[in-house]
Amino acid sequence: MAIIVQKFGGSSVADKDKVFNVANRVVETYKNGYDVIVVVSAQGDTTDDLLEKAAEINPNPSKREMDMLLATGEQISISLLAMAIETLGVPVISLTGWQAGFRTDSNCGSARIEKIDTTRMKEELARRKVIIVAGFQGLDKYDDITTLGRGGSDTSAVAIAAQIGAEKCEIYTDVDGVYTTDPRIVPEAKKLDEITFDEMLELASLGANVLHNRSVEIAKKYNVKLEVKSSFNKVDGTLVKEAIAMEKMLIRGVARDNDVARISVVGLPDQPGIAYKVFSKLAQEGINVDIILQSIGRNDEKDISFTVTKGHLEKALAILEGEKDVLRFKELLHREDICKISIVGSGMVNNPGVAAKMFQALYDAGINIHMISTSEIKVSVLINKDYADKAVQVVHRAFFD
Repeated sequence: MAIIVQKFGGSSVADKDKVFNVANRVVETYKNGYDVIVVVSAQGDTTDDLLEKAAEINPNPSKREMDMLLATGEQISISLLAMAIETLGVPVISLTGWQAGFRTDSNCGSARIEKIDTTRMKEELARRKVIIVAGFQGLDKYDDITTLGRGGSDTSAVAIAAQIGAEKCEIYTDVDGVYTTDPRIVPEAKKLDEITFDEMLELASLGANVLHNRSVEIAKKYNVKLEVKSSFNKVDGTLVKEAIAMEKMLIRGVARDNDVARISVVGLPDQPGIAYKVFSKLAQEGINVDIILQSIGRNDEKDISFTVTKGHLEKALAILEGEKDVLRFKELLHREDICKISIVGSGMVNNPGVAAKMFQALYDAGINIHMISTSEIKVSVLINKDYADKAVQVVHRAFFD
């Protein structure tokens, strides 16, 4: 019997009525002849509430204890949803991440899945039970609870679909698909019927909050058919897959990322290996770097600017200050009042002038560009965050009106 994996986010199970709405959606799929595995996130603001509780007790708790705490949110959701499905007369069982066979590394707070033992899930499916799995969690080699970090439930769902050979993985959200940009910013944004893995991966990495990039990476690697659908409206969603019907669309979407900070290392020696010294130190501490700009060397000096997430800013600055005697720079500057605006689309690689069209839209709106990064399927720019919404609107209008 074909298997469908369905994932519901925290807003989809936030209260009693929404839990029963999800239960009815799951039971409908089950009665249509599918085996169903459901992955759910913690209800509503549960995770934020748990973080606040932790802060009241200890402002700097260990990552292990934080994972012990945060994993409880999903366990509440799975049990409540299972109870709702029970009342609808369908056999069901809830499983924590480890009961579902998730084994991870020991990087608490952002653990990586190492394997999934699907034995228990297959046994329960053979009994024709709906399985409700707690997303976002697993066990490491020490049998300690770990969590997968941001977007962990998406990642859990896609990983199950890949490992168990599901026909499809449906990601239910509070929007009814993937749009050309955030419809809250641009009401005329268009819903896409289809999008490629590569385009979705870029959009997810650049700030689009529909799917997490780790889940898309897994889906692409194992060719899992994904569909982004609405939890509340029974309409067709957006299919994410390897190849899509060709359209005369240069770009697929416009993304905005406010979680960006810029660091400038000023007055570095203009000599071989200096960029390696800067970025190897950051990489050793697990700090990801995005847009990089290096100036042309003058007077035996050069500057390097790059972006990191705001959560990594203080750590990155501390690392660089600690290496000042080795790097021999003159000044370390940073800015947080910026955001990243990106356009994504596989159609742009064979169409010259796409970047210029984006830049003209920003110029006409009086928006200054601080840094630029390009690839075959994306163009990203850094601008002042005060112009973020306006930038999305004018760039979207340039390509979609």
